[in-house]
Amino acid sequence: DINAYNGDEPTEKLPFPIIADAKRNLAIQLGMLDPDERDKEGMPLTARVVFVFGPDKKLKLSILYPATTGRNFDEILRVVDSLQLTAKNKVATPVDWKRGDRVMVIPSIPDDEAKKLFPEGVFTKELPSGKKYLRYTPQP
Repeated sequence: DINAYNGDEPTEKLPFPIIADAKRNLAIQLGMLDPDERDKEGMPLTARVVFVFGPDKKLKLSILYPATTGRNFDEILRVVDSLQLTAKNKVATPVDWKRGDRVMVIPSIPDDEAKKLFPEGVFTKELPSGKKYLRYTPQP
């Protein structure tokens, strides 16, 4: 069904692993049960969970969707783009960031170092407090 949905030929092989967990042992260990949604026997349904691990094998992101809610693949791809970008550069991505949008310079980087790291410019957001910690630069 996964292949057919994507317009591919039906096959038993998929380009990603699927773990069979008929008794829900792994789902229980990983906290993937939806306490509000139950099957006809009254068992909690398995929630839709996305785990993203980095090359260092550390968990970088987990999103738990209720069993009745589909995942947002645009958001998942946006987060993966952000994780890859911020792993390679001394930047952070602001709210609603999308690939190509400006990014934030990490506050711990001194201004002189930021100017060297980001030759396209560093722009500071004026704040009522007068503090200069919100600095932006074009996406590297």
